[in-house]
Amino acid sequence: MTTPRLLFALLAFAWAAGFAAHADAHALLDRAVPAVGSTVRTPPTQVKVWFTERLEPAFSSVQVFDANGKRVDNADAHVDPSDATLLIVTLSRLAPGTYRVRWRVLSIDSHVTKGDFSFDVAP
Repeated sequence: MTTPRLLFALLAFAWAAGFAAHADAHALLDRAVPAVGSTVRTPPTQVKVWFTERLEPAFSSVQVFDANGKRVDNADAHVDPSDATLLIVTLSRLAPGTYRVRWRVLSIDSHVTKGDFSFDVAP
């Protein structure tokens, strides 16, 4: 194989490998505020959840529940218009206790992921 053909073959392989890795991407939890498993002293007024991929707003949601399973968010979850990896929901006034955040998102590459985490509000 000549040098130009070998170079072309290597570049084509590298491009295909990069495309395949991107095609298998999923929107995974990157970070959250309040942080996963954290204890906060001041009750938060919203939950922010960042993901590793851009989200499809119409098919992405986040909900927050208290220890009794009662929903405590304001049912206004939305993808931030200036950051397509950020999902936000506002909260009603939280009492001290443990709260579970449940999310389900569709990344723009059409993969659905879901999960949950908890945080505590200290007395």
